Amino acid sequence: MTQRAIYIFAGGGSGGHLYPGLAVAQQLRQLQGDARIVFACSNRPIDREILDPLSHAVVPQPLRPLPKKLRQIGPFLWGWWAAARQVRQMLRDLRPTAVLGLGGFAAGAVVRQAARAHLRVGLLNPDAVVGAANRYLAKFAEVIFTQFETTAGYFPPRRRSNVQCVGCPVRAALLTADRAEALKYFDLREDRKTLLIFGGSLISASINEAAAALAGEFQTLADRWQVLHITGPDAAQRAASDHSDGLRVRTRPYCHRMDLAYAAADLVVCRGGASTVAELSATATPAILLPYPHHRDEQQKRNAAALTAAGAAVCIDDAGQRAANVAALRVTLLPLMEDPLRWQKMKAAAGALARPRAAEHVARWLVG
Repeated sequence: MTQRAIYIFAGGGSGGHLYPGLAVAQQLRQLQGDARIVFACSNRPIDREILDPLSHAVVPQPLRPLPKKLRQIGPFLWGWWAAARQVRQMLRDLRPTAVLGLGGFAAGAVVRQAARAHLRVGLLNPDAVVGAANRYLAKFAEVIFTQFETTAGYFPPRRRSNVQCVGCPVRAALLTADRAEALKYFDLREDRKTLLIFGGSLISASINEAAAALAGEFQTLADRWQVLHITGPDAAQRAASDHSDGLRVRTRPYCHRMDLAYAAADLVVCRGGASTVAELSATATPAILLPYPHHRDEQQKRNAAALTAAGAAVCIDDAGQRAANVAALRVTLLPLMEDPLRWQKMKAAAGALARPRAAEHVARWLVG
């Protein structure tokens, strides 16, 4: 009897790491209907929020991010040791066909131990720049999949021959979602354009605050626009709620159906995460991007560069102050909402950047 193929996807801590992995997992099931997929993730709540509704096996690890302070070194080392012990046992029990590292600290122990066990190991790096975890893990990977051609230059020269630029995997549902279904799902009107506002899986307080401050000005566009705002649980109470005086606003603390959110959207305000940038291209959605400002390497701004260079998005610096962000959005977003010719051109530019077969490419490598 042929043994059922098992694949371990290692990583987590944010949707940016998990969603590309889920896209690959979906394609893998298309190629091997009986494939078993195990997500070895972090123990952050966001991982369970994303993974629990799905059918994949989930194994949280006790890992911690790389320490930034001296007092964090002890807990980090303990977590690494405990995770490595857990992973060694998991690899012995499951004997996976291949392992895919999804990036970030939660990929570390699995990728390293899998390479030591002489298993086939691949690595996803959809961000334009390479983070500390993936710089370390690159030496254990047979192949490194990237979204941007320029990313190869961030790896050591001896690793660059392993890099394949295939795009960032996006879930198939994003490519086929129906607008009419989406409007019904979110209780939105068919005769209005939809502004989608979200801050990514880890939420953005600065985007939420700026959107709330502009609520009164959005009212002036109520005869043409409506708002769908993914606020996060902590912001749900202070974000703009459903209005009865003109502007229709729908808020969600979290959205498991981002395929429908994109299908409903005519324009987006969001961060510049790697998977978000890929999803905007795949769904041909124009955007105003406020990249996360606290990455030392400005990775989100670099992710956004391809969209902005193509004219598919406008990038605004997150100033970290509500008044400055509100002012920037006021002079950028509001005029754009009143310029349908421009956002139609942005839509076409975004769609031209799409690479919808990235997930299939990675899945075929896993199958071998």
